[in-house]
Amino acid sequence: MNPLYITDLDGTLLTDHGTLSPVTFNILQNLLEKGILFTTASARSVASIQHIFKGLKLDLPVIEFNGAIISDLQSGQHLFINSIDPPLVEDICSVIEEHGCSPFVSTYTGVEDRLYYSSIANEGVKWYLNDRRIQNDKRLRFVEKISSSFSDQVICLNVIGKLEVLTDLECELRERYRGSLEIHCLEDHYSPGFFWLTAHDRKATKDNAIKELQQITGLSGNEVVVFGDNANDTGMFKIADRSIAVSNAIDELKQCATKIIRSNNENSVAEFIQSDFEKSLKLKRHDSVGNQ
Repeated sequence: MNPLYITDLDGTLLTDHGTLSPVTFNILQNLLEKGILFTTASARSVASIQHIFKGLKLDLPVIEFNGAIISDLQSGQHLFINSIDPPLVEDICSVIEEHGCSPFVSTYTGVEDRLYYSSIANEGVKWYLNDRRIQNDKRLRFVEKISSSFSDQVICLNVIGKLEVLTDLECELRERYRGSLEIHCLEDHYSPGFFWLTAHDRKATKDNAIKELQQITGLSGNEVVVFGDNANDTGMFKIADRSIAVSNAIDELKQCATKIIRSNNENSVAEFIQSDFEKSLKLKRHDSVGNQ
């Protein structure tokens, strides 16, 4: 059986400009035409992932929002959703507002995805809004009161700010909602100095989503090879058969890795997959000849 390759995007497959390099694009296009089993597990939404992979045909579903949703890439249809328990949402947002912050709220209405916001608190928020508008993100909605979004299925609460502002908030959220939420605080790759504090349902992790993806696609018996760079990749590194960290990954993730490759700016993930896939094909041909 062919390996199942699953890669993080930002800081891993993508360059520091948040794009696929021409070399990586061409390698993936060629491999996908050969039938490689390839997908992504990303903190991004499917709308953003569609933009990244425009021109490539990924047959496998993609994992978005750090494992909260599994979606068909072409249609955007959700195949699996882990939303935050409705009774928690209002309480969490109250805690966020007590710390002088206002979240982005990513939701699903049952028909479409939405991304709500109610204020522009800092330059990090402004950058993100501008990026979403440039990408013509149809999810975007301004609301006077963020609570008006709570009638939807809430997938993710995201606060963008300086680390000194978010540290106390992160500590309180972790303490108050231990066992109920999956929380990450990671620096924005594209807006240096600003961090994203995200809260998802406790089951919304990349490792849980990979297991669900395997069930959906019938690939539970295939070897799983994953690629990543940051703390939100740790879970999938621990369950994978092989875990590949890029050289720019955090030290904690490198300690979980079975192999370390070059940086995200050097086409390292695509080139590793190409070499590894070709080896697996040669091995299959050799076994086939040996069995004749």
